Amino acid sequence: MSQHVRANLWLLVLSLVLCSVLYPLVLWAVGQTIFPERADGSLILGKDGKPVGSRLIGQPFTKDEYFQPRPSLAGSGNGYNAAASGASNLGASNPALRARVAQALGTIVKYRGKSPTGNTVQKDIELWFQQWSKNHPTEEVGIVAKWADTYSTAATNWVKTDKPYGAYVEAWQKAHPNEVKAFVGDHPDNPEPKPEDMASDFFKSYSKEHPGTWPSYAPEGKTEKVWQNVKDGSDIQSFFFDMWRQEHADADLEEVPGDMVMASGSGLDPHITLKNAQYQLDRVAGAWADKTKGDKDKLRQEIENLLREKAEAPLGGLVGVKLVNVLEVNLALRDRYGSQSLAAK
Repeated sequence: MSQHVRANLWLLVLSLVLCSVLYPLVLWAVGQTIFPERADGSLILGKDGKPVGSRLIGQPFTKDEYFQPRPSLAGSGNGYNAAASGASNLGASNPALRARVAQALGTIVKYRGKSPTGNTVQKDIELWFQQWSKNHPTEEVGIVAKWADTYSTAATNWVKTDKPYGAYVEAWQKAHPNEVKAFVGDHPDNPEPKPEDMASDFFKSYSKEHPGTWPSYAPEGKTEKVWQNVKDGSDIQSFFFDMWRQEHADADLEEVPGDMVMASGSGLDPHITLKNAQYQLDRVAGAWADKTKGDKDKLRQEIENLLREKAEAPLGGLVGVKLVNVLEVNLALRDRYGSQSLAAK
């Protein structure tokens, strides 16, 4: 009996030494000797020698002078939370996916060729929003109430974001006890509704009290973060693009690269396609021209050349389309045109 126990103990110790000590040690030695940069996480160092990111993991950029990555649903906020890597898993027929993609398109889509109105798509959405009640005299509710009824999931998600929207609706609940009482009467199984439960009721009430406007926190162009009732801006463009599009089905719009509006499976993809980067080129070049007081056309050509230098297809160009690492190209832009820290991105 003791002989069998001794043999099993030796097997256990040997397995631990081989699998938990020698094998990891050999892998570490090979990695640090042959490709130490990759073994350490493919980190990109700033001018001060400190890591600013990894070539393998994306991160959000929001400023106009930088190329922006594809959307990420990994974690709340801007996504790209490596601890919450994943996708939405929404099917192609899911209205929630359509609403999310439409919101992303609203602020970036362009007319193909010459604009039929002389305006950008974004300006036309704003004008349509402002004139909606006049052009829809038979509608019994305002455009915001109509939106909340049509896009109930998007309305609920608006309340549930990590921005102060939930607190805003909660304050509305306290100021409108009759609406809360009526909701509980219709939903006796929910005696204490959360703000997101009453998203539709909130927007209907808001539409009556503030017709033709949208509740926006920290509106564009304002340094102070306050609530305002707005008639234009990115919120109008994004949330009402789909409604505008359905009424303007004949509008000839440019096709948008898919990775501009569709998240990756991991939510951490550090690359965008070259077509995506070129679609953003005018915005990026214009922002750097304003920042450096330089010639926009010249800057545009320089940045386009930079994109082509940085672009590469997988497996040395054997498969797939050309991709651009967002962090690498943005670092190159910062080093070439400005010294602003990426910490302020």
